[in-house]
Amino acid sequence: MTQDLEMKDRSTPSNSVSSPAPSTLQHLKEIASLIETGSYSKEVRRIARAVRLTIALRRKLTASVISSFLDHVLTPSSEAHAKLSSYLPKDNDHEMEVDAATSAIQTPAKHLLPELEIYCYLLVLLFLIDQKKYNEAKACSSASIVWLKNTNRRTVDVIASRLYFYYSYSYELTGDLAEIRGNLLALHRIATLRHDELGQETLLNLLLRNYLHYNLYDQAEKLRSKAPRFEAHSNQQFCRYLFYLGKIRTIQLEYTDAKESLLQAARKAPVAARGFRIQCNKWAVIVRLLLGEIPERTVFMQKGMEKALRPYFELTNAVRIGDLELFRNIADKFATTFNADRTHNLIVRLRHNVIRTGLRNISISYSRISLADVAKKLRLNSANPVADAESIVAKAIRDGAIDATLDHADGWMVSKETGDIYSTNEPQLAFNSRIAFCLNMHNEAVRALRFPPNTHKEKESAEKRRERQQQEQELAKHIAEEDDDDF
Repeated sequence: MTQDLEMKDRSTPSNSVSSPAPSTLQHLKEIASLIETGSYSKEVRRIARAVRLTIALRRKLTASVISSFLDHVLTPSSEAHAKLSSYLPKDNDHEMEVDAATSAIQTPAKHLLPELEIYCYLLVLLFLIDQKKYNEAKACSSASIVWLKNTNRRTVDVIASRLYFYYSYSYELTGDLAEIRGNLLALHRIATLRHDELGQETLLNLLLRNYLHYNLYDQAEKLRSKAPRFEAHSNQQFCRYLFYLGKIRTIQLEYTDAKESLLQAARKAPVAARGFRIQCNKWAVIVRLLLGEIPERTVFMQKGMEKALRPYFELTNAVRIGDLELFRNIADKFATTFNADRTHNLIVRLRHNVIRTGLRNISISYSRISLADVAKKLRLNSANPVADAESIVAKAIRDGAIDATLDHADGWMVSKETGDIYSTNEPQLAFNSRIAFCLNMHNEAVRALRFPPNTHKEKESAEKRRERQQQEQELAKHIAEEDDDDF
C-alpha cells in the first residue's frame, strides 16, 4: 500500500508538467491583441487594462523576450524596429534568433497600429530603467516624446501618460530634470489643445515636481493656479497633485489647507504605495505640529512605517513636552534625515511652538512664577534670558496661547484660574469640524462613483452583462494587486 501511495505521489508532478504556464512572450502577445482590439473598437479601458497587465509582467522582462516581441509586432525593416532594437543589449543572440523564428512561424502578419508602436516604446523604456541604463532610457523616452507630438489619437492617451512619467523619471535619475522643463510645458499645452485630460493631469504633476525639486514654490503655485481645472481621471495622479499642493501650502504658511491636502493624499493612496504614504505622513506630522496639534501615536505605528517615522515620533514627543533642549538634540541627531526629506526648514519653524507649549505647561502648573524661572525652565540660551522670557510671555498672552498677566515691575507671570472649557464654544467648533470632515468625505465618495456610459439608454443582454461583470472583477483584482511602481 505504501508503495502504491508513493507511486501516486510521484506521478502527480508529471501531470502538472504536462500543462506548462504561458511564457512571458505569450503574455505580451495577448496584451498586444488586447491593445489591437481596443484600438479598433476605440475602447480606452482595454488599453488601460493592457498597461496594468504590463506592469505586472515588468519584473519578467528580458532583452530576448522584448526583441522577440518587437519582431512579432513591428516589421523588421521598419524605422521603429531598428531604433528600438538599438537600445537593447545584444546578449543571447542565439536565443533571440530562435524566439524570433518561432514567433515569425506562428504569426506571419505584422501589425502597424500606432497604439502598438508606442506600446513598444513603453516596454523598452521600462526594461532600460529596470536595468539602470539611464542614458539609453533618456534617448528612448525622448524619441517616444517626439513620436507622441505628431500623433493625436485618444486611444494613445493612456500609454502616453505613462511615457510622460517615465520620460521625466529618466531625466530625474540622471540629475538633468531642469533640461526638460520647457518640453514639459510644451507637452502640457499640446495636451490642453487636444483635450487630453489624463495627459494634462500627468504633465501638471510632472511640472509641479520639476519646480519643487529646485525649490521654485512661487512658480509652481502660479502654474497650479492658472492650469485648467477638470475632474480627476486617475487616482494616482490625484494623490500626487494633493501631495504637491500640500507642500506648496505648507511653504506659504497656509497650514490648515496643507493639512487637509496631505491627509487626503495619504488616505487616497493605494496600500502598496508605502513610500508615497510615508512622505505624506512626514509632511502631515510637521504641519500638524505647526498648527499646535499633537498627532496620535497610531500615526507612527502604521505597518511598515515605524522605522521611517521614528525621527518624527521623537520630534513630536519633544514638542509635546515643550523641552527646548530635547528639541535641539533631536534636530541635530536626525539632521541628515530631515535634510533628505526637505523638512529641515519647517522644523526650524517649530522652535516657537516648542517654547509656546512649554510656556503653556508652566502656566497650568504655576499660579505665579518669576520670569527668571520661566527662562530657566524653557532653557533659553541667550545673552539676556529674562528679557527674552518676558517678550515670549507677552506675545503668548497677546495671541491667546495662555491666560495670564505680566507683572513687569516685580518680574512675575501670574496665571489666571482655568475655567470650564464646556462653557465656551470650543466643543461646538470641534464637533463642527468633525461633521464637516465626514460630509466632505461622503461627497468625495459620491463623486468618485463611476457608471458605464449610456446605461440609461441601452438595455444590455445577459451575455454582455456577464462579460462586463467579469471585466469589472478582473479590473478590481489588478488594481488591488497593482505595485507601487507609479509612486
